[in-house]
Amino acid sequence: MKKKWRIVVLLLLLVGIGGGIYASIKYSERGIVVVQTGKVAREDLTAIVTASGEVKPRNYINIGANSQGAAPITEILVKEGDHVKKGQVLARLAAIQPKADLTAQQASLNSALADSAATEASVKSADDNIAVAKAQVDHDKADVDQKKVDLKRAQELYDAKLIAAQDFEAKRVLYDLAVSTLNSSITRVRQAESQRAQSAAQLSSSQRKVTQLEAMVTRYNDVLKQYEAVAPLDGVVTNLPVRVGETVVPGIQNSTASTIMTIADMSIITAEVHVDETDIVSVKLDQPAEVTVDAIPNQIFKGKVIEIGDTAIVRSTGVAASQSQTSSQEAKDFKVVIALDISEDLVRPGLSCTAKITTAVRPQTLAIPIQSLTIRQKGQLLPVKAGQAPVTDPATLKANKEEIQGVFVVEAGKAVFREVKTGISGATDIEVLPGALQDGQEIITGSYQVIRTIRNDAKVKVDNKPPATASATPS
Repeated sequence: MKKKWRIVVLLLLLVGIGGGIYASIKYSERGIVVVQTGKVAREDLTAIVTASGEVKPRNYINIGANSQGAAPITEILVKEGDHVKKGQVLARLAAIQPKADLTAQQASLNSALADSAATEASVKSADDNIAVAKAQVDHDKADVDQKKVDLKRAQELYDAKLIAAQDFEAKRVLYDLAVSTLNSSITRVRQAESQRAQSAAQLSSSQRKVTQLEAMVTRYNDVLKQYEAVAPLDGVVTNLPVRVGETVVPGIQNSTASTIMTIADMSIITAEVHVDETDIVSVKLDQPAEVTVDAIPNQIFKGKVIEIGDTAIVRSTGVAASQSQTSSQEAKDFKVVIALDISEDLVRPGLSCTAKITTAVRPQTLAIPIQSLTIRQKGQLLPVKAGQAPVTDPATLKANKEEIQGVFVVEAGKAVFREVKTGISGATDIEVLPGALQDGQEIITGSYQVIRTIRNDAKVKVDNKPPATASATPS
């Protein structure tokens, strides 16, 4: 019996000693925070912006109706998927009236051209008449000069009583007749010049009328051409929503009734994606990108940024923020165009795609896990002394509310806050600029609750063991 009691007393003593040791351990661990840690390491870091959108040709044009008023389609000369050349006629609309107007104007022009040609012939004839009349004047002047010499000689003979008076008078009459003939020839020259001037005026009027009618023919010819849909560029017919006999209406923006077909220039295929406003500042021209198309799985297409939009687009409506009637607090995107190195035979406009744009690359840079970053107010990092009076100075209070970005470094069993400046972000890690941390330094990476609440200089215990997974026990 005594032996039994001795065993009980011994057991109680052992339990008491164990409880004391456990209590001592727990007491010594008061205020110790269990943390998970990682290392500051050098690695190749790549910053990537991900955005979604759709495949589009670099240039595409909706071919609409330019005719004056609604008109039915009489002929469609292509089908969807056809390759077309610039200037090729694609479709025709009913154009009876403009054809008649053009024919009438062409007839008027032909008549005016005939009148102008006749008038021009009259001017040429008048020029010939003037030349003949002037030649006659020259002949008559020579005749007058000859008759004047004859008259002078006859005067001398008459004064010498060598010829009869009637012979002298005959010479005078011939001279007077030659002078009269010369005056008549000069008058005919003037008449021919007047007729020429009149014909020239008629020619000028005819030519102005021809010019006017040529302009009218050009106008009506242009009007007639508006009834033909012509390819403005080399490309592919990607949309043909109409049929022969349907009526198209000109001048209605974005209306199905005004679009005959769409021509796309597939020589340059692009991915047009929408980048979040928080990422757009890091996107630059010529940055490389990798694009995946939903309809073509397991393939990655290379490309580069060729255009960055300046206008914010409201995400919920797709409308430019400057034109949106909704709240300006909505999320916004910016258009980014990526030129793809891809064959036009592989894709079609409108296919959904996802782009990963490489905005920066840092080889072997210092990096830490993104989740280790935290924010503390400056006042939270100051040591608290026993009996210290609370701060009441407004300037100090404001300074103490300044937020500082940093990480907690494990030093001598304590969590020490270090302010850090960061660079680019990768998928899980972020670059830290030199100065605050060293390669291989141990920093606190978890848990999230610990990082959010741990205080500076708190005692820590590192536990990097993976969490135990519960195993199902058979019942």
